Amino acid sequence: MSDLDRQIEQLRRCEPLKESEVKALCMKAMEILVEESNVQRVDAPVTICGDIHGQFYDMKELFKVGGNCPQTNYLFMGDFVDRGFYSVETFLLLLALKVRYPDRITLIRGNHESRQITQVYGFYDECVRKYGSVNVWRYCTDIFDYLSLSALIDQRIFCVHGGLSPHIKTLDQIRVIDRKQEVPHDGPMCDLLWSDPEDIDDWAISPRGAGYLFGGEVVSKFNRDNKIELICRAHQLVMEGYKWMFNSQLVTVWSAPNYCYRCGNVAAILELDEHLNKKFAVFEAAPQEERGLPSKKPAPDYFL
Repeated sequence: MSDLDRQIEQLRRCEPLKESEVKALCMKAMEILVEESNVQRVDAPVTICGDIHGQFYDMKELFKVGGNCPQTNYLFMGDFVDRGFYSVETFLLLLALKVRYPDRITLIRGNHESRQITQVYGFYDECVRKYGSVNVWRYCTDIFDYLSLSALIDQRIFCVHGGLSPHIKTLDQIRVIDRKQEVPHDGPMCDLLWSDPEDIDDWAISPRGAGYLFGGEVVSKFNRDNKIELICRAHQLVMEGYKWMFNSQLVTVWSAPNYCYRCGNVAAILELDEHLNKKFAVFEAAPQEERGLPSKKPAPDYFL
């Protein structure tokens, strides 16, 4: 059994790696991620997942429902960390799977894959608590800068964490962004990770203080101009796990059940077969007896 396979087994038991192992894993991951495009090509069949937010035992439920990697090809749309109790183990397991099976799992960046945000919403504190220093947080946040900004499945389904930007009309404009940086406070890269769809026609100011609200006309034009049939995104809690908008031109997928251990929502993943037929698999939070005891209080609230 290789070191990496042993580490994956260890992480699947929710046991964190040694600091030196995290450093080595991040170096290997960087070599893989640096080659990926800002609009990473993904081939169907693939299973699309939304926010996880450190809810490790609920991610285990996700894999029970969707199948293990590499048997199932996965695309995770960001927000791996913060808020839940196990951000370290969650992110490192996904990263280890990426290094082991680079063509069977795609990870794109969410707004929480950011130095600034993780210092407020739990990942920073968790790293310091579990390792006694900021080093692991540093290795992981350095990796965040290398994560792709979006994915394109069979040229027809566009996946992004947040949504659209008034600065971006074409996928080619995403391809030329310099992504290897902390998430900016505004501009196209920020918008892709922060924006939300809203029942309006055009653009509006976002209550989040970053990104924009974008409406049905914006989505229709973007999809038409880029010859895509669907935008798939995460970023917003939806109680049923998924939500269609704009005559099925956009779907939100949310994969953290009972969010923050108290919202009472179910979660979903979107399974696409080789012909892009869609099937949602809905799942609930892991039963209490299957969870370890959390070693921290949840981070402060902001429910957006």
